[in-house]
Amino acid sequence: MTKSVIREKSFLFALAIIELFKKLRAEHEYVLSKQLLRSGTSIGANVEEALAGQSRKDFLAKMAVASKEARETRYWLVLLQESGLARIELNPALKNIDELIRILTSIVKTTAENPAIQNSKLKT
Repeated sequence: MTKSVIREKSFLFALAIIELFKKLRAEHEYVLSKQLLRSGTSIGANVEEALAGQSRKDFLAKMAVASKEARETRYWLVLLQESGLARIELNPALKNIDELIRILTSIVKTTAENPAIQNSKLKT
């Protein structure tokens, strides 16, 4: 099986978000932490669906959703940080989500702009 950088990074990010969720809950932050958990773990789920896509169009649609979820996740992280609701360090998560956004944006743009790309080459 071909190694997928975005699959690996989005999965590791989801694990980190789960840990962050636990810490936020321990601080009695229940609302934004749940939003963060949903969007942060949804990125990898959509990447998995994209990689199993039945067509180029399906792949592109799921990767675009993953990209949107990544941007939503960044929003919740910034909101938690700027509001002062989180008394824990969020900079590592922000750095990782920015990297995921860059990768996903690149995948979506490249796929949309290059109709010659075949599904077999989209697994990177």
